[in-house]
Amino acid sequence: MAGTIKKILDVIISKRGKGDKILVDIIHTRLVLRGFDPDKFSPTTPDDAELIARVRKLALELNVTL
Repeated sequence: MAGTIKKILDVIISKRGKGDKILVDIIHTRLVLRGFDPDKFSPTTPDDAELIARVRKLALELNVTL
């Protein structure tokens, strides 16, 4: 199933951003600084098990339940 990474990143942004545009921008920047640019992933991006594991770990660090 393609696009899992994009879905997880979108969940992180929406849950941490809480609908506030400024918070969404801050979370987006934090993800980019950690090596996960949400703009580089799309719903058709092939899944990579290693990247999925890293994104899930990041979600746990940010206290986001998936």
